[in-house]
Amino acid sequence: MYLAPEEKAKIFAKHGKSATDTGTAEGQIALFTYRIEHLTKHLKANHKDYNTERSLVKLVGKRRSLLDYLMKKDVLRYRAIVKELGLRK
Repeated sequence: MYLAPEEKAKIFAKHGKSATDTGTAEGQIALFTYRIEHLTKHLKANHKDYNTERSLVKLVGKRRSLLDYLMKKDVLRYRAIVKELGLRK
């Protein structure tokens, strides 16, 4: 697998409340962003991999939904995660 459990724990520790708290919106958004970047690199080398392309589109939609949820619940947390991850909008 491209993402070891230690790396996943680092992502959640940095963006979530703790390394074991995998349910926070910020942690999930950070994990989705990591996976999106990984799939984007893969698709640059394998441009005819349509299954991965479909997975990427679904993942971007999930991240967008979480960002919309976070924006409705707490705008300050939304702005912080967007700035921290370098997402535009």
